[in-house]
Amino acid sequence: MSRFNRRKKHVKAEINLTPLIDLMMTLLAIFMITAPLLTSGIPLNLPKGDGKSIDTPDKTLDIGINSKGQIYIGNQAVNDEQLLKKVTAIVGENPNIRIIISGDAKADYGQVIEVMALLRAAGFSQVALKTDVQSMNPGIIKRK
Repeated sequence: MSRFNRRKKHVKAEINLTPLIDLMMTLLAIFMITAPLLTSGIPLNLPKGDGKSIDTPDKTLDIGINSKGQIYIGNQAVNDEQLLKKVTAIVGENPNIRIIISGDAKADYGQVIEVMALLRAAGFSQVALKTDVQSMNPGIIKRK
């Protein structure tokens, strides 16, 4: 019996990585599913048009105007005064950012142009309008 007492039980001092890898994969799957949902913004029915696409979506500031005339920066509703303050702060942090105005097809055209003129009068020169190029049929222009 003495030979059994001589053996010492060794404790494994290793970290089991399997649960950590499982957790990481689960979090990755959750972020991959929810990330597109977070960047969708407000629902807009964009007017059709022909134009160039901007290749740098990470360097754009999206301003939306819905069919009721409400102005949004991302998902947050703002008025004209708040719009200029927030855009000035954002452009101050990143001077090379482009401002994209997304106006709903049923939004008042005058209001979209007023927002664009307001931004240009405040000194923002890189202001553009967003349209839905993919659904445009170049041969047919509908007039009301």
